[in-house]
Amino acid sequence: MIRKPFLLFVLCTILLFNRPVNAAEPMQRLHEAVDKVIQVLKDPSLKAPDKTEQRRQAIRKAVSEIFDFQEMAKRALARYWRKRTPEEKKEFVMLFRNLLERTYLKRIEAYRDEKILYTDERIDPPYALVKTVVVTSKGVEIPINYRLMKKNDKWMVYDVIIEGVSLVNNYRKQFSQIIRTSSYEELVKRLKQKQQG
Repeated sequence: MIRKPFLLFVLCTILLFNRPVNAAEPMQRLHEAVDKVIQVLKDPSLKAPDKTEQRRQAIRKAVSEIFDFQEMAKRALARYWRKRTPEEKKEFVMLFRNLLERTYLKRIEAYRDEKILYTDERIDPPYALVKTVVVTSKGVEIPINYRLMKKNDKWMVYDVIIEGVSLVNNYRKQFSQIIRTSSYEELVKRLKQKQQG
């Protein structure tokens, strides 16, 4: 007769080792992605001024593994997304991604060993919320929450809430106002101008 503890051990082993590689829970996946960015920022070989572009490329690569820019762009454009052609959607995703990179890359590069605490994880498939707190060197706590969606067995970020303000909602309001008072073409024009500026 096989003992119950042994059966329990076998069952746990099967469950642990037969999980798909990409099936990491949202908090774990976010933690790994943030760690990659921090490794890039701490890499002494990428700190020199002539390594700025190389460092930024490495940050972009790490960020693109966890952020779903298409989903973010789609949600930021909201009801106007459906009216766009496939070519327009592709262009808008690229412009939106560039806008986010230009806006937040310097802030990411300003990282100075702040502590990042992963405080809570709520999963309601296919969605999840991961709560974090960034603790500055002066002890100031900044809550940053991440909304994720599971796509192709991977948890991907589609919104960031900084101190209670949703990044996607913020852009949605701005974009909607421009489209309502002018046109979608005007919005694209302004995004292109920001890209060049």
